[in-house]
Amino acid sequence: MAEQNSQDRNLPASQRKLSKAREEGQVARSRDFGHFVAIAACGAMLVTLAPLLADWLQQTLMLGLRFDGAAIRNPGLMGERLLELTIRLMWVVVPFGAVMMAAALAGGIAIGGWNWTLQPLAPKFGKLNPLTGIAGLLSKDKLIDALKGSALALILGAIGALYLKNHVEEFAGVLAMPLPAAIRQLSSSLAGGLGLLLLALAAFALIDVPLQRHHHAQRLKMSHQELKQEHKELEGNQEIKAKLRARMREMTKRRMLAAVPQADLVVMNPTHYAVALKYDDAKMGAPRVVAKGADLLAMKIRDLATGAQVPVLQAPVLARALYAHAELDREIPAALFAAVAQVLAYVYQLRAALAGRVAMPSALPELNVPADLDPHNKPVDGLEEFAE
Repeated sequence: MAEQNSQDRNLPASQRKLSKAREEGQVARSRDFGHFVAIAACGAMLVTLAPLLADWLQQTLMLGLRFDGAAIRNPGLMGERLLELTIRLMWVVVPFGAVMMAAALAGGIAIGGWNWTLQPLAPKFGKLNPLTGIAGLLSKDKLIDALKGSALALILGAIGALYLKNHVEEFAGVLAMPLPAAIRQLSSSLAGGLGLLLLALAAFALIDVPLQRHHHAQRLKMSHQELKQEHKELEGNQEIKAKLRARMREMTKRRMLAAVPQADLVVMNPTHYAVALKYDDAKMGAPRVVAKGADLLAMKIRDLATGAQVPVLQAPVLARALYAHAELDREIPAALFAAVAQVLAYVYQLRAALAGRVAMPSALPELNVPADLDPHNKPVDGLEEFAE
């Protein structure tokens, strides 16, 4: 029971789930609002163009009811007359249909915003399962939609029936009127009935819009487990991340150790730090760190350098400064140029002496390493004034 409660979706949807739902075409839509907007736009167009439409309807009826001897003798002319009337009718029907489509589209955008996706058109074979379809038909949302649709049909039918009952004499009197007057009277009567229908649709739309937004939010609610899973997907699996970091460190370590035999020298703090440097005046603006490490890794760098006959110099202060402030595969900081230049000059002189070209140099001179670059020389926080 506790496990079932933990899976209850009682948490609001995250922004990621909302975005994913929009990509899948799941947005809040109100059919009642779309119907109201479309019919209202069409009604406004009818009222605005009523005089022109009345003249057009009169001319169309006169044209359709006019016969002559040639049409009777040649049935083919009747087909041409029918095509002419059809084209004349389409010039009115198509603009009204376009206005209703545009109004319905604008109503949908007003409720759920613009959302362009083709995913709802993709085939979903899981929906062919009749058991799943029956369960969907008996869901709460479908039941509410059915009740709402039935109530709307009953109310609109009742309004139409009452309006016809109260204006039956007017509609009957139209039969005795001349055609132009009958068309005007019929247009006025239909406009009144359309207004009542629009009021009913507007009332339903005012109820349906917040209802659909509520249902949409309810459908997208998340459980605690789903929220945890999403957080894990966003942040990434920590175990996998740790393995990746370990693998990256191992690859970096192997690449560093492979570069040690090609270094020009290794600067060491006898047992704790080792930094391998390489300098090519034709390709580099300053010496570059090709490997660095502490403790056991420092010993490994020293052993590889010794085996490859790379000079290893004991310079504790410089080794600590390089390890703390120089990055791997980057040039050394400008503040350490002078100290590293002294070390390189000493190494070059040592190599020349071993080759018999110059005399053997004396001990390594004192290096010019700024005191603030030595990690061991920094005062403890809160004791700066006492140290001064």
